[in-house]
Amino acid sequence: MLKFVGTAKRMPAKRAAEERATDFGEIYAEFDTAGAEEQAGRCSQCGVPFCQVHCPLHNNIPDWLMLTAEGRLEEAYEVASATNNFPEICGRICPQDRLCEGNCVIEKGFESVTIGSVEKYITETAFQNGWVKPVKPPRERDESIGVIGGGPAGLAAAEQLRKRGYQVHVYDRYDRMGGLLIYGIPNFKLEKDVVERRSALLADGGVVYHPNTDIGSTVTLEDLRGRHDAVLIATGVYKARDIKCPGVGLDGIYPALDYLTASNRKGLGDAVPAFDDGTLNAQGKRVVVIGGGDTAMDCVRTAVRQGAVSVTCLYRRDRANMPGSQREVANAEDEGVDFQWLSAPEAFVGDGRVDGVRCHRMRLGVPDATGRQAPQVVEDSSYTVDCDMAITALGFDPEDLPAMFGAKELEVSRWGTVRIDFRTMMTSLDGVFAAGDIVRGASLVVWAVRDGRDVADRIHDYLAAKAETASARSAA
Repeated sequence: MLKFVGTAKRMPAKRAAEERATDFGEIYAEFDTAGAEEQAGRCSQCGVPFCQVHCPLHNNIPDWLMLTAEGRLEEAYEVASATNNFPEICGRICPQDRLCEGNCVIEKGFESVTIGSVEKYITETAFQNGWVKPVKPPRERDESIGVIGGGPAGLAAAEQLRKRGYQVHVYDRYDRMGGLLIYGIPNFKLEKDVVERRSALLADGGVVYHPNTDIGSTVTLEDLRGRHDAVLIATGVYKARDIKCPGVGLDGIYPALDYLTASNRKGLGDAVPAFDDGTLNAQGKRVVVIGGGDTAMDCVRTAVRQGAVSVTCLYRRDRANMPGSQREVANAEDEGVDFQWLSAPEAFVGDGRVDGVRCHRMRLGVPDATGRQAPQVVEDSSYTVDCDMAITALGFDPEDLPAMFGAKELEVSRWGTVRIDFRTMMTSLDGVFAAGDIVRGASLVVWAVRDGRDVADRIHDYLAAKAETASARSAA
């Protein structure tokens, strides 16, 4: 260990921008054994590991880096998977530059340890060697839990509950499990067979899937409450935030998730009429993406791969203040995306169909109570960006779950997120829990995994207390 003094930081080989911009394959190769051991050996094994502190899952990162450096990969996988249900996914898509790697204590001057790439290497090696096994609980329990939502929060909770022997049923409105991991994240960041491999592993461990099940129409929430001893709501947030400016109703303006879902479904081999007829296909178009988060980065890089004539990203703050991963921004720039910082749409222009976005320049004002500078319009700074296709990536809000589920008594916050008691993670309905983005708002996959693990413990506590009460009553 402690090799950071003489060994430089190195990422796995990255395909050239000219090559990777023509397909949807992952852009980073995997470490070979020597490369992974060398980079893991750069860890300083510090007494207070900030990488672990700033990881939502509090992964034991220094420990599995040490085990990797020593060639003890099976043990490294056991440590990595002890706190993370999907290490091969988080290793690929976590914004490590903002979390573990961004808080590495050797970062200044020597550059951080390449934690995410080593995590990916460990887990892929584990799968190749057959070390990853389906869940086998020590004993089966009679109680069953219904999980609404097959995304990262729901699947993480499902696996944790299966480990305790509960009968777990996952209901999802789509035809595949994975949620945004399948339909919202492009293959160049997360190839779909990685997600399908993990969901199949959970099924092999006894988790029962119910795809194409729309809660509120296919089955009601009340039906699920009668069918299961506890219910978990882990739907995520899918409602696109609206943009309010003149011309927003013109043809050719689409929400980011509609665009990404069409692309991902096409990649999965599904029939996608809106893609085939050119509606949600960027080929040959001048594309403008509005937003600065990871979803916006997914959109601009997808448009490049679909053969857009030009791709422009408008963001109302500067580069230092954008919420997306800086690594993703750098990759997008390499692939030819034009970032126009401190720019915001003023109006969409066109005759029936958008053919331009009129923008105004912005400046950052005085920091607010959170410390973030509010963007302000610069007067007389308007200019127009030519555009055949505009994609809005301004974030996601919760859908109206009480109305969708036919459960008016399900309490929500003023933002529309499901209200829970944060000690028990239970909603206003007895035996109904909630976790993930539907509680905290749109966030990272790693936070959804953390919430799924936490709510599994709370559901177990609830069912154990319920069983103990029933036992005491029968004894009396």
